[in-house]
Amino acid sequence: MDGNTRGGRHSEALKNYNLGRSLGIGSFGKVKLAEHKLTGHKVAIKILNRRQMETMEMEEKANREIKISRLFIDFIHPHIIRVYEVIDTPKDIFIVMEYCKNGELFDYIVEKGRLQEDEARRIFQQIISGVEYCHRNMVVHRDLKLENLLLDSKYNVKLVDFGSSNVMHDDHFLKTSCGSTNYAAPEIISGKPYAGPEVDVWSCGVILYALLCGSVPFDDEYTPNLFKKITGGNYILPSHLSDLAKDLIPRMLLVDPMKRITIREVRDHSWFQNRLPHYLAMPPPETTLQAKVVSKL
Repeated sequence: MDGNTRGGRHSEALKNYNLGRSLGIGSFGKVKLAEHKLTGHKVAIKILNRRQMETMEMEEKANREIKISRLFIDFIHPHIIRVYEVIDTPKDIFIVMEYCKNGELFDYIVEKGRLQEDEARRIFQQIISGVEYCHRNMVVHRDLKLENLLLDSKYNVKLVDFGSSNVMHDDHFLKTSCGSTNYAAPEIISGKPYAGPEVDVWSCGVILYALLCGSVPFDDEYTPNLFKKITGGNYILPSHLSDLAKDLIPRMLLVDPMKRITIREVRDHSWFQNRLPHYLAMPPPETTLQAKVVSKL
């Protein structure tokens, strides 16, 4: 690994790290592998270029991601990407975070096809635990999908990419249409106001379907048809699914958000509870520090 990139432009800001290869490229930045010089610890560094953000009018989205990233410096959960520090410079913003060796859950599913229920359940239990932690700390993700779930060296899940996230406030509805269409709840693509958690539940339902079936439930090359399938809740449950899985998925993919199952109810479902690890058995506690930090956003 070398200590510089682009002729040393980042060398002073990232003086404590040796930068390596690119791990991915986003709309207004890239993610690079790096190594902490003193400890040798590998990290991923997301580089957000201010000029590119301004050109693409993506400043608001980037600023939200930075706010949420700073939040997760203090809030630590085993299945949410760990943010170590955020380095702010006039030209770039660097988000230094945990490195996940085994990449995106999307690629894992593409490689393996549909998962057996026990493996799918283990992964899904971790996802729900991370999402619930976000909600308990008043953060709604709004872009949950296989590409935003990374796998560490032990194939444990880490939620990433909080660029579409927002902080929830009591009695305040969100209106922004965001996320990936295949995973987006009907109320989002219909432009209706929503509280927040219910749209993440829908996306988790899509993810669970993909884990067990190897494909997403709603798909069509023609966007109007895709919208029609989502708003109508039109999908097929394969016969190979267990009875409990066939019960849980439709409860998460209910078109009416008022009737849709909640995260708490997902946790209580018999399919979810089967072989639930002890460390995930109890909901995460809320703390005074967490409430204090959230109130400032």
